[in-house]
Amino acid sequence: MKTTRSKKLFAEALRYIPGGVNSPVRAFRSVGGQPLFIKRAKGSRLYDVDGNSFIDYVLSWGPMILGHAPAPVIRAIVRAAANGTSYGAPTELEVRLARMMTEAVPSMQEVRLVSSGTEAVMSAIRLARAFTNRDAILKFEGCYHGHTDYLLAKAGSGLATLGIPDCPGVPSDFTRYTLTAPYNDLPTVQRLIQANHQNLACVIVEPIAGNMGVVPPGDDFLPSLRELTRAHGILLIFDEVITGFRVHYGGAQALYGVKPDLTCLGKIIGGGLPVGAYGGAREIMRLVAPAGPVYQAGTLSGNPLAVTAGIETLKQLKAPGLYKKLDERATALAEGLGAAAKKAGVPLTQTRVGSMLGAFFTKGPVVDYASAKQSNVQAYAKFFHRMLNQGIYFAPSQFEAAFLSTAHTDADIKKTIAAAQMAFKTL
Repeated sequence: MKTTRSKKLFAEALRYIPGGVNSPVRAFRSVGGQPLFIKRAKGSRLYDVDGNSFIDYVLSWGPMILGHAPAPVIRAIVRAAANGTSYGAPTELEVRLARMMTEAVPSMQEVRLVSSGTEAVMSAIRLARAFTNRDAILKFEGCYHGHTDYLLAKAGSGLATLGIPDCPGVPSDFTRYTLTAPYNDLPTVQRLIQANHQNLACVIVEPIAGNMGVVPPGDDFLPSLRELTRAHGILLIFDEVITGFRVHYGGAQALYGVKPDLTCLGKIIGGGLPVGAYGGAREIMRLVAPAGPVYQAGTLSGNPLAVTAGIETLKQLKAPGLYKKLDERATALAEGLGAAAKKAGVPLTQTRVGSMLGAFFTKGPVVDYASAKQSNVQAYAKFFHRMLNQGIYFAPSQFEAAFLSTAHTDADIKKTIAAAQMAFKTL
């Protein structure tokens, strides 16, 4: 595989950008080697600056559920761009997207658009603290909710990839109100809530953990969180930045039938452009300025291009049978990878919810961050590069999800499984 141009660009990037990348996981640190610089993408494929083509299972870390550059979305963006790229004023487009989100996710009676998932989570927690008049929050080990100071305690995603337990530059006072519990560990949650409920504003959780690989919730986990928080006047926040419109049109809360107080969205609702949103019950949301005293603002919130891309993406996702087809292709991919690993005698624990897939190089079940970290990251790194060299692009980290899009074909799945058979043989 030719990488001359990518290597040259990375060397230049190191002169101007910390680590040569604008987001840590892109640096290939946990798998070794140097990142590839992408020139364009279409459908299920990425094309780098050296002319290599890859079947893409990263999909910009999840949002490209329709594949890259889907024609209806691109046409809509072009039309919107002709009218200007930002106004800093209300638009009809914002109202349309807000209506679509509230119809899809009934727990969100009102929503506020922002520019990123991090911003959505930060704002939702501020709102929860104001509504409850309490300070403490409870999060789960390995769940990543953005790079806000008080949420970097025992977080997943890039922190897990780089092996950073906590982040320098975050004062201890910022995290002293942050309690952490193992994911799927209800007894620990019960003890923490019992001991701290008088000052606990919210429990925030990825309903399907997508930032330590893919770790589904246990059967009783989400319903029990709902019961415990409701019993003590604590708000339950679902971080559905990844899962919203990914595992179900109504998100993980529709899939599992659990209604949170606040929901954070991102990724898919921007159709690949920067966006985020948070929302919930009207009595909570009307504390947000200018309706109420909880201040939150953003010059680019509700950006017309991002909102247009989101509207068109959500319209496409309403197609009959779309999620069923995604699930069938994800099932075929997961079964093929599992069979290839088994035939080669490679220990592999697989997880999947809809079109989100995880694969851990370990024998034991993966139910939380501790068990996810038992995966053999060296084996994953070898697997990653063997697949990359055959034109298959998985996440350059053991602790990230793989995603499918509607653009992935049966031929893509077959080629990926064949490549995996070759890769596993060498492990």
